[in-house]
Amino acid sequence: MTSSSSNTLEQRAATPRAPLQRGAGEARARIADRESVLAPLFLLPAVVYIIGLVVIPFFLAIAFSFTDVTAGDASLDWVGFRNFDAILHDSVFWQSLKNTVIITVITVVLTVVLAKALALLLVADFRLKYLVRFLVLLPWTTPIALAAVAWLWMLDSTYSPIDWVLRQLGLLTGNTVWLGRDHLAMASVIAVQTWRIVPLAAVIVMAGLMSIPDDVNDAAAIDGAGFWRRLWEITIPLNLPVLAVAGLFGAILTFTDMTVVYILTKGGPANATQVLPSYAFFKSIDGGDLAQGAAIALFLFPLLLAGVVAILRAVRRMETM
Repeated sequence: MTSSSSNTLEQRAATPRAPLQRGAGEARARIADRESVLAPLFLLPAVVYIIGLVVIPFFLAIAFSFTDVTAGDASLDWVGFRNFDAILHDSVFWQSLKNTVIITVITVVLTVVLAKALALLLVADFRLKYLVRFLVLLPWTTPIALAAVAWLWMLDSTYSPIDWVLRQLGLLTGNTVWLGRDHLAMASVIAVQTWRIVPLAAVIVMAGLMSIPDDVNDAAAIDGAGFWRRLWEITIPLNLPVLAVAGLFGAILTFTDMTVVYILTKGGPANATQVLPSYAFFKSIDGGDLAQGAAIALFLFPLLLAGVVAILRAVRRMETM
């Protein structure tokens, strides 16, 4: 057989395979373009994460709260509402609930006000504004445990640099026990919480400010409206939904956080800064009473849910105004 005939046979043999290969490629392309296939595939990692780290622990906490499980006894003996009755008669629980609400409310108010002021500064046109934006975001990118340790040193009763600056300015004559007095410890926790949340809120508010058309502010300026009038009558009303969202993120992050309290004060002095997340941790992990710790932690859910629903409804009303 000659070489030309062998080439002809090879071409004939290869000819039927081309439609099959083209059909397989088209099938793969159709699958890759189908949103019904891609959407569940891309959402799968997030769903697995939520189920593994949120859903399962949540239902496990519900199961623990109705039993007498402890760190030394893993038997799940049903006790009904005994754990909830015990914590409702616990004065430390009510103190923790009060502290949680106070810290969250004050932190959210300060966060919204400071984030608004900071966002107005960041949207202004000035040199090195991108460097300033980067520096503003640093507190948010810093791990909260590392940041809290740094604040623990800055609020130290002996080596506090804050005290040194105040003494140099003549505003202080001795050392201040920042974390050893009730009101100062509460103020310190609120300050640290505000410091770590303001950068995120400022970025959210800045995005809202940049979405306001320039024509609106230009028309107001032509009509003679000054900065403060434009701020109260144009900028803030148009930015209210974004401010509410920033406040929502601040409320969630503050209400569920125990790291700041745990590192700075461990709930002291005398439970003056104890919050529900830290009290649940001390009860369940340090104290070994997993059942009561789970019952305390479950109180966070309805309170946080009510706050989130209220804020989201307010945002919806703002958007329809």
